[in-house]
Amino acid sequence: MAIAIHAAQVVGLDAQPILVEVDLTSGLHIFTIVGLADKEVQESRERISAAIKNLGAVAPHQKSQRVIVNLAPANIKKEGPAFDLAIALGYLLASGQVAFDPSGIIFLGELGLDGALRPVSGVLPMAMTARAHGFNTLILPRGNGVEAALIENVAVKEARTLAEVVEHLTGRKNLPTLPRTVPVAASNANALDFKDIKGQEYAKRALEIAAAGGHNILCWGPPGSGKTILARALPSLLPSLSFEEALEVSKIYSIAGLLKQTLPFVAHAPFRSPHHTASHAAIIGGGTLPRPGEVTLAHRGVLFLDEFAEFDRRVIESLRQPTEERTVTITRTQGTETFPAHFMLVAAMNPCPCGNAGNPSKDCTCTPGAILRYKKKISGPILDRIDLHVEVPAIAYEKLSGGDGEPSSAIRDRVARAREIQRERFSGLPITVNAEMNLAQLKQFISVTDDLIETLKAAHERYQLSARSYHRVLKLARTIADLAGSAVVAKDHLLEALNYRPKQEL
Repeated sequence: MAIAIHAAQVVGLDAQPILVEVDLTSGLHIFTIVGLADKEVQESRERISAAIKNLGAVAPHQKSQRVIVNLAPANIKKEGPAFDLAIALGYLLASGQVAFDPSGIIFLGELGLDGALRPVSGVLPMAMTARAHGFNTLILPRGNGVEAALIENVAVKEARTLAEVVEHLTGRKNLPTLPRTVPVAASNANALDFKDIKGQEYAKRALEIAAAGGHNILCWGPPGSGKTILARALPSLLPSLSFEEALEVSKIYSIAGLLKQTLPFVAHAPFRSPHHTASHAAIIGGGTLPRPGEVTLAHRGVLFLDEFAEFDRRVIESLRQPTEERTVTITRTQGTETFPAHFMLVAAMNPCPCGNAGNPSKDCTCTPGAILRYKKKISGPILDRIDLHVEVPAIAYEKLSGGDGEPSSAIRDRVARAREIQRERFSGLPITVNAEMNLAQLKQFISVTDDLIETLKAAHERYQLSARSYHRVLKLARTIADLAGSAVVAKDHLLEALNYRPKQEL
């Protein structure tokens, strides 16, 4: 008779319970794991045998018997070491060396040769799945428990070794239930403060607007003008994530193995800054089994692409879908996964390869052809998806030697008030900021008066606005009005929004 015990497997950004069936029959020794198990799972046979032997029990390889382990459902690819604990306990139960009731429990953990339990990634979505499927207990390695305890109505128990788990299941020792982890929104101490950045008031205002409405922004200017430090200070303007948003982001980071044991949740908007040599799969996601990339790791936060024009053209063009639809779909022969990608794109670039085009104090050494090729790396459709185009000029000495500017805390208060206005406006809708509005919502929440029509007509002729640019200007004007506390979009709000359209072709 086969013994059944439960583990779990991450599938995309969710998890699914996996039934571990163990059957023993007499015959020549064989230890087989079936159910679409990858090499990592197949290698667990040696770890499990050594761990059971060092527990003092009879290991699978010490008897002439056929050990068949089935991981069901068989149509899901099984990968990773998280099944070790469940398979080992299933074998001990099937061989009659221990007796316990495995119902209602999910077992997770990698086994060392000495029986030590090692943490695994993806525990948070597994805990969410345990609750959704009616499991009441989760037993996992020490170091994973605080993360899993974010989920209510699931008893989370940590163990250091296989022996501790066996002693608990057989009643010889009790593993205490961890208290529920309550996220605390601590200050974002790693973020730069705007007061320490000299000058660049125009760019700071643009970043404030971008933070308030969730808009994409492109900063361009000569090297050393402060583009990068301005972008890195942007997180100091963003409010802390709500519990639901923090849980959503934390689940992504759990699967990626990026959560710290001491801080098992992401309380602040993430800030991702990949190098310009990053591959398409690293940015968008990919792999034989689709895995999230940087656009998903930046979900509910900021994706900063420094030296924007130096990224591979394929990478740049692949940003079209996530910046528009807030999701990214990865298709492979093993399956198709859709990952969330709701992020603010912040890009920075030089005006030419040497960086000095248009700089009054330094001569540009680039040929016209080199400048043209450099500009063509950023296509029109990508520029069309960016709401704010901001020039960041070289800083004069008078600015560098001046006093502190406005602190981030003051700007963050204005951003928070603007976002609260938007939350009330979009109450009951699946959006939270102005940048997410679709055409119907744009028509519902923005009243285009006669004086705005004349201004928009003139702007359309001057800037040759596409339909997408036209709508993005309106969204930007709505955000500027929210920062001003205005219920309606006035002409001066629209004029400021138009001021962030590109003055020349980049």
